[in-house]
Amino acid sequence: MANQKQGSGDTSNRGFASMDDERQREIASEGGKASGGNFKNDPERAAEAGR
Repeated sequence: MANQKQGSGDTSNRGFASMDDERQREIASEGGKASGGNFKNDPERAAEAGR
């Protein structure tokens, strides 16, 4: 695709940009699922976090 990750010689094998396109899509599709959630629906929890 548009990403050329081989043959340039000056690339690193670390980080998101070095992953293959399929793996990048997999991670990106997770969106905010990994986050612990927000405080929008739990004001008591938000108050506790602010202390």
